Amino acid sequence: MPGRKELPSTLERSPKEAQETWIKAHDSAVDTYGEGQRAHRTAFAALKHSFEKVGDHWEKKKGRGPSDEQAEKGTPKQGKTAEGVDANASKQHLYDVAGRLGISGRSKMTKDELVDAIKKANRKATAKAR
Repeated sequence: MPGRKELPSTLERSPKEAQETWIKAHDSAVDTYGEGQRAHRTAFAALKHSFEKVGDHWEKKKGRGPSDEQAEKGTPKQGKTAEGVDANASKQHLYDVAGRLGISGRSKMTKDELVDAIKKANRKATAKAR
């Protein structure tokens, strides 16, 4: 399976279900579109329906659904994403995730600011884990 060989490091630190979701979507996309970025974008879009990125790994979401506008598209094109943050979640959920990540000043942040702060914290945690 090509997807198993190309599993991103953040998924290696994630639950088996997240890994299997990404691999299955990736391999299906490779069959449809060929190997490359489009297959990876498609696999991440599928992953974001059930999982969200928290720190350096992916966690199961309470509810199913796309995490951002890009994940809502059937065949995502290159563009801006929320990088795995569940931008469609409630502000309270984002506030709770920000708390788990130790983001200071979160109580005064808007929903968009929380998403940006979580993205930044996730990038930092992922870089540290490498």
